[in-house]
Amino acid sequence: MFEGITFSASPLNRADRQRRDGAWLRARLDDPDSLFLPFLALKPLVNLDPAPALARLRAADLPVHPSEENAFLLGLDNDGHAVFALDLGNENNGGAALAEPMRKFIDARSIAPALPPGESGILAHGRSRIDWHARHRFCARCGHVTVPEAGGQHRRCQNPDCGAEHFPRTDPVVIMLVEDGEGRILLGRQAHFPDGNFSALAGFVDQGERIEEAVQREIREEAGIEVDNIRYIASQPWPFPSTLMIGCFATARSTALNIDTHELEQARWFTREEAAAMLAASRAEDDIAPHRLPPPLAIAHHLIRHWLEQNSGQEPCPS
Repeated sequence: MFEGITFSASPLNRADRQRRDGAWLRARLDDPDSLFLPFLALKPLVNLDPAPALARLRAADLPVHPSEENAFLLGLDNDGHAVFALDLGNENNGGAALAEPMRKFIDARSIAPALPPGESGILAHGRSRIDWHARHRFCARCGHVTVPEAGGQHRRCQNPDCGAEHFPRTDPVVIMLVEDGEGRILLGRQAHFPDGNFSALAGFVDQGERIEEAVQREIREEAGIEVDNIRYIASQPWPFPSTLMIGCFATARSTALNIDTHELEQARWFTREEAAAMLAASRAEDDIAPHRLPPPLAIAHHLIRHWLEQNSGQEPCPS
């Protein structure tokens, strides 16, 4: 139903058992057949010819020596080759030399929709993993230096009196499409959205809160209405830096809105016809249309498309 969601469906085997073996990991770093996906300032290196795809380089072709400090195991490909995300840091360490006329470092949001199925899932994993390691070089418990272990699956504090393990975090966010039972859906916009852009309401899941409770709280806080009949629909990894978008439908108990203007600039109910026109405008990248939805890159686009198809009796499209 939702196979086309960007940043998902990585085909790699994450090699959970093998990565625990330090000798095996070191052998993979030295293996001439291992593959490295370079990231420069969190931008992946992309081959543009004949079609966009993540560049996979051998160690001999890299400007830096891959080590446990800068190369993080993403998994094994179908041929059994280890695939690492390689952090080249910033613009000043020679990584830019890898760029060529048909091979460039490109912003993840810009290139992800053009990648083959599954490639954007590898991109999401690699970008989030590199970003997390860059942010967690010191122990949150004692402040001492930490080092990567298990191919970057976690970091360990080097203070012998501490030794804390730190694992990559994923922040859960609920994103909700609220329907009123009369063929309308609730959409909102924040002040920083481009003019005319609307999306489903969303918010972070709080501690000690179920997904259903987060949906109810966020809608109550942002729009001032109560909802029930909450249904999980689909999810999407969002590597900026590392979020899991949890897509849900919900039904409003009332339709009178009381908007929190600190969170939303505007929110309103849209008919099925209006939503269909907005979906078409976003797919066509029509910047002139008065109202538009997020592009297919975002799960909100897929939730609204699914709602339209579900309510028209059509089978959902794969993308």
